[in-house]
Amino acid sequence: MTSHAVPDPRPQRPPEEVLAADRLPRLPERAARGGLRVLMLGDVIGRPGREAVERLLPELRDARAIDFVTANGENVAGGMGLTASTAAPLFAAGVDVITSGNHIWDKREMYAELERDERILRPLNYGTAGVPGRGWGLFHAHDGTELAVINAQGRTYMQPIENPFTVVAALLDEGADELPPVRLVDFHCEITSEKNAFGLWLDGRVSAVVGTHTHVPTADERILRGGTAYVSDLGMTGPTEGVIGMESRQVLDRFLTGFSERFSVQKSGSNQFCGAVVAIDPSSGKASEIKRIFLRGIA
Repeated sequence: MTSHAVPDPRPQRPPEEVLAADRLPRLPERAARGGLRVLMLGDVIGRPGREAVERLLPELRDARAIDFVTANGENVAGGMGLTASTAAPLFAAGVDVITSGNHIWDKREMYAELERDERILRPLNYGTAGVPGRGWGLFHAHDGTELAVINAQGRTYMQPIENPFTVVAALLDEGADELPPVRLVDFHCEITSEKNAFGLWLDGRVSAVVGTHTHVPTADERILRGGTAYVSDLGMTGPTEGVIGMESRQVLDRFLTGFSERFSVQKSGSNQFCGAVVAIDPSSGKASEIKRIFLRGIA
């Protein structure tokens, strides 16, 4: 039997064309446009994700006049966890704060780092009794605006930790006079209904609620009635060809046979870069715009 190669139907555009289309035109200078622009990145997966951030973020910050950047880093160290050495390239590339989730505990060496480096957050609702690190912090954007970053984690199909709704509400109530108007929330959560409910719960009390954890970007970005920017999941920054960043063969083995070796980060193929840019009035803390960024074909 004669075999015939089946052509790949996908458009074979070089990465530079994909990036150039998103890169231009540049925005007006900060003084001319007013407001604060924040870039929030979803889960960064392993070395491919780190390298995508290193390659794209410095230019993206300049081209989009970004004042502040958050990135979820719980999967940076080999796909599971974070270390000081894997966090350093993200900070060097222009990430201001690293948020996280359930995998922040995968590398025990990180426990001391959570206490030392205030720029790395773990979910607030793990509590404080014997738990290292902090779940929120105060920071300053490029233009000097003070802002708060809050990290929380959902409970449905996840660890039965403290209730994120009541824990974050208590923080906002107790810090009503001390917290700055600009408040960014990374909600690391499994299901969209819990994320939707959390966004509505905090609407008007924070500037943005963005979901992380599922690695798949959602198309429901919007400004809620109270002025809070919302999206269910930012998506991941990392390998495009695997299964949510992991080697496809290993994941397929798990689905086909019920068992497999430990998952590892997909090494072949191109990468992607996912997040959202949020425009915020620094005096009121209300968001006026949220736009997704989804760049593919990154070598």
